[in-house]
Amino acid sequence: MRSLAIRIDRPGGPEELKQVEVEVGEPGPGEIRIRHKAVGLNFIDIYQRSGLYPFPMPLQLGCEAAGVIEAVGEGVTHLQPGDRAAYAAGQPPGAYCERRVMPAQPVCKLPDAISFETGAAMMLKGMTAQYLLKKTRPVEGLAAGDFIVFHAAAGGVGLIACQWAQALGLKLIGTAGSDAKCELARAHGAAYMINYRRENFAQRVREITAGARVKVVYDSVGKDTFEGSLDCLRPFGLLAMFGNGSGPVPPFNLGVLANKGSLYITRPTLFTHLATRESTQAMAEDLFAVVQSGAVKIPIAQRYPLEQVAQAHRDLEARKTTGCTILTL
Repeated sequence: MRSLAIRIDRPGGPEELKQVEVEVGEPGPGEIRIRHKAVGLNFIDIYQRSGLYPFPMPLQLGCEAAGVIEAVGEGVTHLQPGDRAAYAAGQPPGAYCERRVMPAQPVCKLPDAISFETGAAMMLKGMTAQYLLKKTRPVEGLAAGDFIVFHAAAGGVGLIACQWAQALGLKLIGTAGSDAKCELARAHGAAYMINYRRENFAQRVREITAGARVKVVYDSVGKDTFEGSLDCLRPFGLLAMFGNGSGPVPPFNLGVLANKGSLYITRPTLFTHLATRESTQAMAEDLFAVVQSGAVKIPIAQRYPLEQVAQAHRDLEARKTTGCTILTL
């Protein structure tokens, strides 16, 4: 069986994304074959394409998608042919395609009430918001009424986090690079928004919190926001670095953490949290529940045919996108 796929033969820019036909066989033990209906686009795809996150070549990109199970291999019991399904999976990537054979472990049944497009857009970004808000917590914990800072609040993870934080009673202070993006995040539940191109976000956070600062900052931007993020934290606060949108943070003196109030830094990744079938299913069910309740709506703002994935990468890198982006088949 042949399938359209997008792959790169070497790290580089969007021009390295090539459309190819690949052979797709039968699933082996612990595997499934899925026919995709929609594929999610994420910043991690850019990290992998550019070589920031190195993989053996050639590489078929893509970490989340939704579709229909066509076949299951020996030992797979939680899925069967005909099931609607969705997943976030980066070991290995490979979602940029019509069909694929892949490990069954990260694949979850998709509730009938959630569309394929929503499923493809939300699995990686939604479960990222889930582990950040519910598992990546400061020493003191978080309680209703607490302020948090969330960078790139108008992005795919950010708009989900704005809504989920509001549902949890947290006061999210978001940052974005334009007034329009600030308004978008505010409309999705951010309590306060800061346009970092016009304002010093660390100073504004101190003003908003009457000098107290915050227990935790969630930062997917990296190099450009790192120092300011530290300045947003109260003593014993936590900086959760979960991305490098502006580039990786350069080496720094750990003594800075002591000087700024015995701060903590962590660099979590979703795929550590998805290491077992049980944890994957629990996180997915939490996400499905909050989406089906209406407390979190998945904002799909851009759709590109799979064949136009290079343009989708260019727009994402240029900060021209908001919310979630999907590739359609």
